Amino acid sequence: MKESAPSKPIDRLLSIMARLRSPDGGCEWDLAQSFETISPYTIEEAYEVADAIQRNDMEDLRSELGDLLLQVVFHSRMAEEAGLFDFEDVAQSIGDKMETRHPHIFGDEGGSMGEVRWENLKESERKQKGATSAMDGVALALPALMRAQKLQKRAARTGFDWPDPNGSEAKIIEEIEELKGAISEQDRAEEAGDLLFATVNFIRAHGMSAEDALREANLKFERRFRAMEDEAQGSFPDLSLEEQEDLWQRVKRTEKNGKSVL
Repeated sequence: MKESAPSKPIDRLLSIMARLRSPDGGCEWDLAQSFETISPYTIEEAYEVADAIQRNDMEDLRSELGDLLLQVVFHSRMAEEAGLFDFEDVAQSIGDKMETRHPHIFGDEGGSMGEVRWENLKESERKQKGATSAMDGVALALPALMRAQKLQKRAARTGFDWPDPNGSEAKIIEEIEELKGAISEQDRAEEAGDLLFATVNFIRAHGMSAEDALREANLKFERRFRAMEDEAQGSFPDLSLEEQEDLWQRVKRTEKNGKSVL
């Protein structure tokens, strides 16, 4: 007798993953995976969710959120097989965490949840997990700009920060000179990293996200470059640098005047 399908979509998904990972008739590819091999896909799916949001494509967002949910289910299934935890434990854990982090909603403390209160709650959680440094818990897999800003923010909470943006601005100038004076490839790479780190600090001092700012700059550059290619009608690589620069300035003026450049 054929088993009836689970009635709830999440139960169906959990059942599908269990079947795929079953040693008895499961999928060869799914069975060969581990936490390490699946991890890159998890990161990729998170970026694809962000991309759908950036494009304001809600149909695609629904699909990408499903792909991201599959990653949670996949990791949970492998953990269950290893006797570590299962999907229910994951859901229970995040539910507990959300209630703990919102005592003004689920507790008796009242008030509102400002950034300082939120950070204090997270810091308390880190200490309960055995954290001994302000740097503990900043994930290594984060994008470099985002991780730099988080590290700087943690340091600032201990008082290790410039009193105003002037200090971080001067540091950028210092790092530029050190990069220009670097001789070996190793020194140039180190000084380039220091320059980027200092730039993130300067942006943070102005209350902005370096990751978000660069993402928007990337989009703007791509949009303008595509517009130049369209204007040149396939001959852009054949233009001189001066002609390309003139075209770039024309596209910028068109965009600033509120006209489409696509």
